[in-house]
Amino acid sequence: MALAPVPLRIQLCGPLAIVRDGQRVESALPGRQGRLLFTYLAVNRYRDLSRDEVAEALWREPDPAAVEARLNPLVSKLRRVLGADAIEGRSTLRLRLTGAWIDLEAAVEAIHRAESAVAQRQWTRAWGPVLTALFVSERGFLPGEDAPWIAAIRDQLALLRLRALEAYAVTDLGMAGTELAGAVRAGRQLIQLAPLRESGYRHLMNALAAQGNLAEAFDVYAQLCHTLREQLGVSPSPDTRDLYEHLLAET
Repeated sequence: MALAPVPLRIQLCGPLAIVRDGQRVESALPGRQGRLLFTYLAVNRYRDLSRDEVAEALWREPDPAAVEARLNPLVSKLRRVLGADAIEGRSTLRLRLTGAWIDLEAAVEAIHRAESAVAQRQWTRAWGPVLTALFVSERGFLPGEDAPWIAAIRDQLALLRLRALEAYAVTDLGMAGTELAGAVRAGRQLIQLAPLRESGYRHLMNALAAQGNLAEAFDVYAQLCHTLREQLGVSPSPDTRDLYEHLLAET
């Protein structure tokens, strides 16, 4: 039996997309501020938001005397697009989207499932969730916009992407065979994105060693030593040194 389609699917990462009953409706939102308002309400949909907080999210330093005049038309237009009961409240606002699928929420839930499967060495069970988390986190968030709450979501996505890449690398390493190339790619991406995060180097060293490229794995360790010494004046952690010694013993 086919699963019933989700009546409302929302993509917040990358280009905003709102699909209701199979139809795209985001173009009906009231311009840039309407898209920002919808996105802010969506990422905070599990709490009541004061109108002043919402106004600050949209206009940085809004004139208190003009908040109602500027915000009310946007809220009214959103209700026309999403339904009269989609936004609750008067003094506070809250988005009610029963049964909605939101990509950012799905990615957070997916990385937890992926990491749980990795911890249990259930590689095939980890595969789908880790790809969900990775694809969503790579799309970015509200390109071209700048606000503290937007920066906070971007930081969340950056960390989510690192966790997804780590889970991806370990999953591919566990699956071995032709999937080792994916583990190598993920390890290189981790080093590029977070050059002071040692786990990326360890994943890459393990993947290269599994491919039989011990010399290249040792080059990765040397790169880490140089980076840590130049940037922080420290040596690799015991876990990384232990891995290096283990690989060295295999030569």
